[in-house]
Amino acid sequence: MTSTTDASGTTDSYGELRAQLATLTTEAFRPEFAEIDRLPTAEIARIMNGEDATVPTAVAERLPQIAAAIDAAAERMARGGRLIYAGAGTAGRLGVLDASECPPTFNTDPSEVVGLIAGGPSAMVKAVEGAEDSKELAAADLDALKLSADDTVVGISASGRTPYAIGAVEHARAQGALTIGLSCNADSALAAAAEHGLEIVTGPELLTGSTRLKAGTAQKLVLNMISTVTMIRLGKTYGNLMVDVRASNEKLRARSRHIVSLATGASDAEIEAALAATDGEVKHAILALLGGVDGPTAARLLTESDGHLRAALAAVHTT
Repeated sequence: MTSTTDASGTTDSYGELRAQLATLTTEAFRPEFAEIDRLPTAEIARIMNGEDATVPTAVAERLPQIAAAIDAAAERMARGGRLIYAGAGTAGRLGVLDASECPPTFNTDPSEVVGLIAGGPSAMVKAVEGAEDSKELAAADLDALKLSADDTVVGISASGRTPYAIGAVEHARAQGALTIGLSCNADSALAAAAEHGLEIVTGPELLTGSTRLKAGTAQKLVLNMISTVTMIRLGKTYGNLMVDVRASNEKLRARSRHIVSLATGASDAEIEAALAATDGEVKHAILALLGGVDGPTAARLLTESDGHLRAALAAVHTT
């Protein structure tokens, strides 16, 4: 197919783009599903469930690379850096979702884990035409955050070719930030651009090219790992308890008390007193109960231990 020129004089490159997409596993056609619309609903659901079941295996194949990326990100965040996701469409929305769940789960400031989506916040609910095709837009979005060398930028793109995600990684790497490229195709441009390339190859989709399906699930699983394990490394948990949970509603207030109970075995009255003495901070209340210290001392010990409850408890027991 030869390129044509439209009325505005711009070159029509759709033929080239179609040829490029045809090489991607995520865009491949599944002939065995060509008449899936004729099947009973229960059978379609069974097939889709079977497809989804293959995703954890694809993630498992890249666990060493994922772990290395997490350790590098946690090291940067321990120095005060931020975790920044950048993507377009579904990939961008998944990044924004993961970032938005960190403050209530780990009591992080909204500025510590940030989700950038091509086209800005409005693109969360409505596609912004052309935004994903701009590397320059990604660079501008990162510049607006005043990117530093202690930050980590995770470019997310199922295809691994999205200019916005690649542009974010390239710009971040040039600024000395840590870069991670998360894609669902092998030998992707995004992975090649990043220091840590995470290629979770989930194969062709049930619906041709619909990467909100298996590819989207894989990206969600990996983003869960990146944020959750990073926060564990930063001392945001005590065992598997979310001791930095922010009690912003009744459910979370009840969960806070349950967490203190699980960690300490204290009575309800003791838990209420400890939370009152520590301004409702779960981690501080646990330290006060287990370490036998007052609220201000618990706060000081946690500050000196960089927020790590186990280290603060060890400090109590050695003094």
